[in-house]
Amino acid sequence: TVRTWDVNNEKKHKSVFKPRSVQGKRVIPTTCTYSRDGKLIAAGCQDGSIQIWDRNMTVHTKFHCRQAHAPGTDTSCLTFSYDGTVLVSRGGDDTLKIWDIRQFKKPLNSAERLPSFFPMTDCCFSPDDKILVTGTSVKKGGGSGKLIFFYRQTFQKFYEIEVTDASVVRCLWHPKLNQIMVGTGNGLAKVYYDPVKSQRGAKLCVVKTKRKERQAETLTQDYIITPHALPMFREPRQRSTRKQLEKDRLDPMKSHKPEPPVAGPGRGGRVGTHGGTLSSYIVKNIALDKTDDSNPREAILRHAKEAEENPYWVAPAYAKTQPKTVFAEVEPEDDETDKPEWKKRKI
Repeated sequence: TVRTWDVNNEKKHKSVFKPRSVQGKRVIPTTCTYSRDGKLIAAGCQDGSIQIWDRNMTVHTKFHCRQAHAPGTDTSCLTFSYDGTVLVSRGGDDTLKIWDIRQFKKPLNSAERLPSFFPMTDCCFSPDDKILVTGTSVKKGGGSGKLIFFYRQTFQKFYEIEVTDASVVRCLWHPKLNQIMVGTGNGLAKVYYDPVKSQRGAKLCVVKTKRKERQAETLTQDYIITPHALPMFREPRQRSTRKQLEKDRLDPMKSHKPEPPVAGPGRGGRVGTHGGTLSSYIVKNIALDKTDDSNPREAILRHAKEAEENPYWVAPAYAKTQPKTVFAEVEPEDDETDKPEWKKRKI
């Protein structure tokens, strides 16, 4: 059924329209629309028919065409022209037809080979009533979905736009903004506009430059509100960004200027520019160190005399338990001739 509702009373509908077939059986409507003046209600049905009622007469149709589209296909969209005399239908049989409702038996013009895989593919008029636009569907990997434009009088295709690599499902040509909104099968939404003829809408977003981040917002820290904290831990409330910035300028820690690098020799405990970096300075000093540590035994014994005269690390730990140093005895290497066969070293 086709039902009308009062938006202020959502529990009860106002009127019910029941589309019927030639035999008087009920048929399922797939789309419906009001005329521009609100006096007519049109519905496209699954048996291929288009039925139009007067909004005050719910039983008998005022206009109807039984074979508007192929039976068994879903008519996806009906749209009245702005002058109210012409109706356009987008059929599930890949056609777009324009009708004069005063002579509703035969279409004025028809366009074919417009694939439609969705039961809600749109068609609409331009604000000046001179152009018709609809979208086409494509299978995955089968090309790009297009937005196709026709002249109303001659029904000649004069322009098309490749929108994306998915089906073009919904389209709306806004009468005041003069912009076309497009929705596609892959979730993409696009807005097409004319720089001269379009008004507001997407043009407001295009000319809008990205807002520069103010310096005051970057310097000030976030304020944490702790209403139940003790007074000694409570942060002073920030009154304004400008006052906080002025306060930070007076703080020697926050407004401290970094010291420039030292030119020439180092001074004040700072490393001079030996190649420009600290690592190059360290490498330079390592290269000047001429001590040879290739023999670790000699490097350790170099400190033996100092350790014996002034023991600091190891000797005090064994002063009570081992006053006289005991070293491990060096055992002579055993003669392998006395060893059993399984213990001998295999060469």
